Amino acid sequence: MGAGIRRAGIRRAGESDRPVLVRLLEEAFDDDPVSCWVFPDKAHRHRVHGLFLGVFADVALAEGWVDILEDETAMALWLPVPAGLPDEEDDTPARMRAIADPDNERAELVGRLTGAIHPHDRAHAYLLMIAVSPEHQGRGLGRALIEPVLERCDREGLPAYLEASSERSRRLYERLGFSFMGSTVDLPDGPHMWPMWREPRGG
Repeated sequence: MGAGIRRAGIRRAGESDRPVLVRLLEEAFDDDPVSCWVFPDKAHRHRVHGLFLGVFADVALAEGWVDILEDETAMALWLPVPAGLPDEEDDTPARMRAIADPDNERAELVGRLTGAIHPHDRAHAYLLMIAVSPEHQGRGLGRALIEPVLERCDREGLPAYLEASSERSRRLYERLGFSFMGSTVDLPDGPHMWPMWREPRGG
């Protein structure tokens, strides 16, 4: 799944693209409900958000893959998840807190809560994050990035999974064949997240 497949207008990002990936994540998630819950103070969020989100980019570059539009206006971070519980506890949430905001338990809690509900009974492609620069949102760029991967999932009989962080993104994913799994991730005194699963479609 993560091989260097190229499609018109989309390329596979590498380590040298990390500054662009972090910038896109910062722009796209500046007013995201979950980001605003983790970092309620806007000035503080602007100081540490790139450190926090940069861990997602690092994980995808090291363990999965990142598809980015040639004009660098949107990208998608994917991870291949094998079946079965992992042998070791995921240290990513603790690392995100340590790197970005050590005194902020929310910087770790969001990863712990989403990790606790992540399905492990079947191998799947995990859409970790998708980021579209604000001035280009609403133009179908996210869909253009996601559909090629979902087409490969269909060919390979592989499910896909994600957590939607807003009602708006949930509706987008429903149009792509994802279904809400029935129980939200409820951040304490904060917003909900919607775990969503997509069964591969037969030819």
